[in-house]
Amino acid sequence: MAAVVLAVAAQAQGAPEQTPQGAIVVPNDVQIFGKNDPNNRRATAIVNGDIITGTDVDQRLALILAANEGKIGDEEKERLRLQVLRNLIDETLQIQEAKAQDLKVDEDEIEQTYARVASQNFRQDIKAMDAYLVKIGSSPASLKRQIRGELSWQRVLRRNVQPFINVSETEVREMMDRMKAAKGTEEYRIGEIFLGATSENSATVEANAKKIIEQLQQGGSFVAYARQYSQASTAAVGGDLGWIRLAQLPGELQQAAASLSTGQLVGPIPTSGGFSILYLIDKRQVLTADPRDALLSLKQVSIDFAPGTTEADATKRAGEFATAMKAARGCGAVDAVAASVGAQVVANDQVRARDLPGPLQDSILALSLGETSPPFGSIKEGVRVLMLCGRDDPKVDSGPSFDQMMSQIEDDRVNKRAQAYLRDLRRDAVIDYN
Repeated sequence: MAAVVLAVAAQAQGAPEQTPQGAIVVPNDVQIFGKNDPNNRRATAIVNGDIITGTDVDQRLALILAANEGKIGDEEKERLRLQVLRNLIDETLQIQEAKAQDLKVDEDEIEQTYARVASQNFRQDIKAMDAYLVKIGSSPASLKRQIRGELSWQRVLRRNVQPFINVSETEVREMMDRMKAAKGTEEYRIGEIFLGATSENSATVEANAKKIIEQLQQGGSFVAYARQYSQASTAAVGGDLGWIRLAQLPGELQQAAASLSTGQLVGPIPTSGGFSILYLIDKRQVLTADPRDALLSLKQVSIDFAPGTTEADATKRAGEFATAMKAARGCGAVDAVAASVGAQVVANDQVRARDLPGPLQDSILALSLGETSPPFGSIKEGVRVLMLCGRDDPKVDSGPSFDQMMSQIEDDRVNKRAQAYLRDLRRDAVIDYN
C-alpha cells in the first residue's frame, strides 16, 4: 500500500511560513497509515513504456561485483541492486529524451566506443571482452546500453544546454589572472560521486552514500562506482573533475577537499541537490613545476634469498649489500660492485618519479647523482636499491591556456544545468514497478 500522510495545517493570515520543504507541508507529528517498504520491490520497472528487466539489473550489477572482486555481502548486494535500478531508470530517461528529439546514436559509434573501452580499460580485444563479460555474469549488450545512454545524454546536452552556456572572454581572463595571482598555492585533481536527493529520500540516499564509501575503503574501484552511481555529467569519465582550485568548488565541498591527502576519501557531504563523495587523486602547486614529473634514469640493484633462508641470515646479507652499495661511486662503478656481492643490475632511463610507489618518491627525489635509495623488499621478494644516474626536471607549468580555461568553466556550468534537466525528466516520468 502507498503511505498516506495525514496533515492538518492551520490557516495563518499573511504570507505562509517557509519550511525546509518549500510548499510541501510536513508536520512534526506525522501519522502514517499502512505500510510502504520501498526496498520490498522486485528489480523491474517500466519507464514511460520501456521495460527494465531483472536481468538488466543483474547484468549491470555484475560489473560492479567484478570491479570489487566479488567481495560484497548479500545485504550490500540488495542495496546495490536498488541503486542500479535507479541508475537504469535515469539512463532510460536519457535515451528516451534523445529519441524524442531525433538525436540518433549510430551503432557503429557504439561499437567503436565499446572497442576503445575494451582496449583502454580492460586491455582486451573485442572477442576477449565479450567472453569476459559473459564469464562475470554480465553481457556485451549491457555495457553497450550504458555507452548508448552516455552518448545519448551528451547529444541532448550538446543541443539543449551547451548552446545556452555563455562564458565571456572577460570571465576567462579574470579567472586566469586570479590563477596567476595564486601561483604556488595548491591545485587539486578530484574525483566526485554525486547522488541526487530530495527532502523525502535524503536519509536513504545518505545511507547509500555511506555504503559506497565502505566499499571504496575496502578496495572498490572509484572509477567503476562513479560510472555506475554518480548522477553528475562526469560519471562518463569516472567522476574525474580534472585539475581545479578549491575556490572553484561549491562552498560546502571546499573545506572537505582541503583536508584530504592523496588517495583519501571524504563524504557523504550534503550539497544543495544531494550528497557528494570526494576522492583526492592528486595535488600540485599552481603554475609551479612538480618535481614528481621529473624523468629519472635509474639502476636497480637487487639480491635474492634462497628458499629456507632465515631472517637472521637475510638481515646479515642485506646489511652487507647495503654497505657495498653505499661504497659504489656512481653508476659507472655500480655494475662491478654488484657483481662482487652476487647482485643483479637492471637499468631504465625513462622512469617518471610520480610513477614510483609513494614511499619511494620523496627518497629518490632527494638523491644526488650516484647515490642510492635505502634498501627495500622482503625475504620472499629479495632486497633492492635504486641508484640515481640522471634526472631531467620538468619545466615550469604555464597553466591552462585560454581555451582550456574557457572549456573548464563551460563544463562546470553544463554539469549544473544537466542535473536540473535530469530532475525535470524524473519528475515528468511515468514509472510502474512490478
